[in-house]
Amino acid sequence: MAKAIGTGQGPTTVHITLQGKGGVGKSFVSSLLVQYYRQQERPVHCFDTDPVNPTLAQYRALNAERINVLKRGAINEKEFDTMVERVCTNAGVFVVDTGATTFVPLWNYVLENEVLSLLGKHGRQVYVHSVVTGGQALADTLNGFEKLAQTTHERNVIVWLNEYFGEVEGFTDLKVTQDNVDKLVGSVMIRERNPQTFGDDVKQMLQKRMTFDEAIKSDQFYLVSKQRLSIIRRDIFDQIDQLSLA
Repeated sequence: MAKAIGTGQGPTTVHITLQGKGGVGKSFVSSLLVQYYRQQERPVHCFDTDPVNPTLAQYRALNAERINVLKRGAINEKEFDTMVERVCTNAGVFVVDTGATTFVPLWNYVLENEVLSLLGKHGRQVYVHSVVTGGQALADTLNGFEKLAQTTHERNVIVWLNEYFGEVEGFTDLKVTQDNVDKLVGSVMIRERNPQTFGDDVKQMLQKRMTFDEAIKSDQFYLVSKQRLSIIRRDIFDQIDQLSLA
């Protein structure tokens, strides 16, 4: 496995956030992965492939490279070649954020071109992150997770249970989960918390396109708000630790 070049050492890994439903927190998840690995002093490269709402690229601190996949109003899958080339020829951690419009084209590109096998031959471990959210979008996001799990040939899917829109109860007991348990690495819960305190702090942070570190160091948040953001970050990062990702 290739070793990363930089302060922190580690294998080269690729994290792709995919979900066919828009507005469920894909960019937030991508930003959390970037922040997690940077905290470990790992060199991180991130790409934003959303042609409609490139949220990750709006975080100045993350320095995400925008991949323009839109040509004459349609997704041009050939544009993904450049990104794959970069992943195969550089070391570190790679985080790829996608939009709802690139879910099908990108995953189709990955499957049709046997990209997972290609990356594996170059010593890259790939993880696919799928967001499942509570509330009205539960069925749609479960469907998106199922499509990924049924079409990947590896155990590489990580599910992010986002309770921002409502609780996600009994995910491990659902039939769709049981049917695809052999593809699951594990899950991370973005817990439902008090919307007037924790929820509002996160909302303000996201609206300002700040990372946790920026918000906690900023004079734009009260001390107690910074404490709450620290609690959320610790909780999520601890869960990622428990997945024992490369």
